[in-house]
Amino acid sequence: MNETTTALRPAHVFERFAEICRVPRPSKHEEQIVAYLAAFGREHGLQTKVDRAGNVLISLPATPGMERRRTVVLQSHVDMVCEKNADVDHDFSRDPIETYIDGEWMHARGTTLGADNGIGVATELAVLTDDSLRHGPVECLFTVDEETGLTGANALEPGFLTGDILLNLDSEDEGQLFIGCAGGVDTVGDFAYTTVPVPPGYVALRLMIRGLKGGHSGGDIHLGRANANQLLGRLLQQALTECGAMVCTIDGGNLRNAIAREATATLALPADQRHALRIMVNHAVADAEAQYADREPDMEWTLTTADTLPATAIDPSVATRVVQALCTLPHGVMAMSPDIPDLVQTSTNLASVKMRADEGLIRIETSQRSSADSEKADLAARVRQTLSDCGATARSGLGYPGWTPNTHSAILDVAVQSYRRLFGREPQVLAIHAGLECGLFLSKYPTLDMVSFGPTLRAVHSPDECMHIPSVERFWRHLTDILENVPEQITNNK
Repeated sequence: MNETTTALRPAHVFERFAEICRVPRPSKHEEQIVAYLAAFGREHGLQTKVDRAGNVLISLPATPGMERRRTVVLQSHVDMVCEKNADVDHDFSRDPIETYIDGEWMHARGTTLGADNGIGVATELAVLTDDSLRHGPVECLFTVDEETGLTGANALEPGFLTGDILLNLDSEDEGQLFIGCAGGVDTVGDFAYTTVPVPPGYVALRLMIRGLKGGHSGGDIHLGRANANQLLGRLLQQALTECGAMVCTIDGGNLRNAIAREATATLALPADQRHALRIMVNHAVADAEAQYADREPDMEWTLTTADTLPATAIDPSVATRVVQALCTLPHGVMAMSPDIPDLVQTSTNLASVKMRADEGLIRIETSQRSSADSEKADLAARVRQTLSDCGATARSGLGYPGWTPNTHSAILDVAVQSYRRLFGREPQVLAIHAGLECGLFLSKYPTLDMVSFGPTLRAVHSPDECMHIPSVERFWRHLTDILENVPEQITNNK
């Protein structure tokens, strides 16, 4: 067990979390964690199923006297966002997550912690092995690939679950109960490109923007943090126009649901323009620091001489159009909810720009979210049009549905009363702008009664991700009390 977790409470939850941190689980590469979970269920003598998508279901019988309670599905996703700082040597396909504790918070060393949603997975495993709990029938569902398309939830087949109550353990503020979420769709633009020779007498400089906070493109989009792709595009547009620069390489952001924290480009330009570019970067830094002074205190720009002069650069006409897209694509909050105070209704994230040399493509990835299906569709169409106007081949994915709040939920009533009784205060009942799998579950199982909750996490989807340790114990007490007070099955008397 990780030495940082030995004294934490509840001990069995943190023990399971430490085990999970040693199992690689990048999105779309969850084979090792799926095998771990399947073995875990079978080793404990529990009925265990794995479907074709890799979703795992482990069933726990009711404790004596609780057999007539309604069956509860506990659900978490097994994959994690794999983000690391540029100076950290970490291979998410094989290396364990290294954790440490600072005060009341657990962190990882230069990478995402994976508490989103590893702590939910660990909590379910603790339920499966804690003989002191009282509960009705429980099904523990572990879904794959939530972070990059919700494909596990989307592939869930009718009949795989039998429960009619679902507790999603993928929320990030203890004391908050979520009963609705936004739907989302990804929109991608591909720019076909060729290369041209870099002329004699040119020099190469490498520009890097890093140190931004980034964060979750749903949960943090309203904070107005800087987007590294936008900052890079702004500077490159000026460099191409005024310095005669050519773009040799470009890379920014990472995952569709993370706000871009870092971006870099290698530029080739006439040797006599080197000083002009440095002055340009200095002005860009001053402008960005003035704009984001209170939100990005660790922002860092560097301009260094490249080790070698690249032989080729991106065709200037294509580079210009890619940069134009970075400068004109929308990013951030588009609309606030007219019904729920302080809730973002519609947003878009300029997630990444990547060169795919083997395909001769430069790809820009974006994601749109909204609680209103029409606004989501309209915004995706706007993004597609912007990409098309810049010369890209643009397309949107199938997306995923939102989850419409049900204020008359029976399990919500149980959860509210439980929290009030345990902690002497009212929980907040909310909807969330981030996407949850609940909308897809409801499309497969229309009678599900659902609530989402979890311990307190901060800066998820970034290397600053951390988990509030005391909130995990409160979350555990709340969950296990809910399980003990689940209503009895509904029977039809004839």
